Amino acid sequence: MTASKWNIDPMHSSANFTIKHMMIAKVHGGFEKLSGSLNLDSSDITKSSIEAVIDAASINTREAQRDTHLKSADFFDVEKYPTLNFRSTKVEKDGDDLKVTGDLTIHGITKEVVLAVEGPTAEMKDPYGNIKIGISATTKIKRKDFGLSWNAALEAGGVLVGDDVSISLDVQFAKQV
Repeated sequence: MTASKWNIDPMHSSANFTIKHMMIAKVHGGFEKLSGSLNLDSSDITKSSIEAVIDAASINTREAQRDTHLKSADFFDVEKYPTLNFRSTKVEKDGDDLKVTGDLTIHGITKEVVLAVEGPTAEMKDPYGNIKIGISATTKIKRKDFGLSWNAALEAGGVLVGDDVSISLDVQFAKQV
């Protein structure tokens, strides 16, 4: 067994999402503070595991008023639920890629999600001598499943905020020695 520990490099990682706004276009946003670790078993990748923590207050949709609303009790309630958490429960090969199943906790509610994962990439040494790898992952969730149910009806019909949330992660890890 060749196991190694890797930590998320927050300066070279992103956690982003898209959601329908006013039934017409997608709004893009992300979280600017994330941390976590990967226990990588290179001899049997299915024995690997990952944990990640996102600072809910670091949400950024490039619109300050919307971000303030998203931090409020109507949505993430960052005072009560300061983090979003993911802990893998199963890693499976899916062709050249991986399928990572795990528990995602948002707004104090934990649900199982499945991430489609590309990677990990081959190890590379950065200009400072650190060994790095990367992954990209995607999934979709329903925000109401996590208690994020605030909405407003539109005069012309429909609602202000969609329920389907597409999540994309691009994460670089630094090997721990």
